[in-house]
Amino acid sequence: MKNDLLKIPNHIGFIIDGNGRWAKERGLTRSMGHKAGIANLDTIIKECFFTYGIHSVSIYAFSTENWNRPKKEVDYLIKAFRNYLKGDAFTKKFPGAKLNIMGDYTKFPDDLVKNANKTIEATKNNTKFILNLGINYSGQDELVMAVNNIVKEGVTEINREVIANHLYTAGQEPLDFVVRTSGEHRLSNFMLWQVAYAELYFPKTYWPAFKKKDLYEALKEYQGRDRRFGAIKE
Repeated sequence: MKNDLLKIPNHIGFIIDGNGRWAKERGLTRSMGHKAGIANLDTIIKECFFTYGIHSVSIYAFSTENWNRPKKEVDYLIKAFRNYLKGDAFTKKFPGAKLNIMGDYTKFPDDLVKNANKTIEATKNNTKFILNLGINYSGQDELVMAVNNIVKEGVTEINREVIANHLYTAGQEPLDFVVRTSGEHRLSNFMLWQVAYAELYFPKTYWPAFKKKDLYEALKEYQGRDRRFGAIKE
């Protein structure tokens, strides 16, 4: 299927929405929905990296507002992130990939932070792929963080490049394509700077049911988008 896709995004983002509703429709707990969603996350990331050669994949996994969900659900997600960020597991699943975390992950338990730091350190020199994992992430907070750090550095003249270089994704290409599953038509505070000229796609499929064929259909949709970046083609 890859051979007929002539235009592949360099940087794709996923807002992985619909785990809870997927579970509810099947009479399962929300935690079981998250379990299925996390398992599917591996499948789709691997497909992006190893089948389509997409360089950067950004995932919105846990927003700053998600702390307001039921404690049982939050506790399950923390446990899942703890396992997901173990160095050996990450490097075996995604060889050649660099882990970059977007968000203040220091708010999570110490052992999770330790796992994350070890994996970030172990993969920091990898250049083949980048996985940006958004946990305790907010696009607005990211911009506030960037501005505060710029001020602390005493920078007096601020332009787009200066701001971009103070984001979690400093040095990376902007988003080309964002997929939000479940049929919701909003960004929900996801990578607000990086998304400026991204193409957006909102399939109705819940994230656990978003399979390889759905990714292919999404990328086919991307083929047909005319990206003009504000210019006019004559």
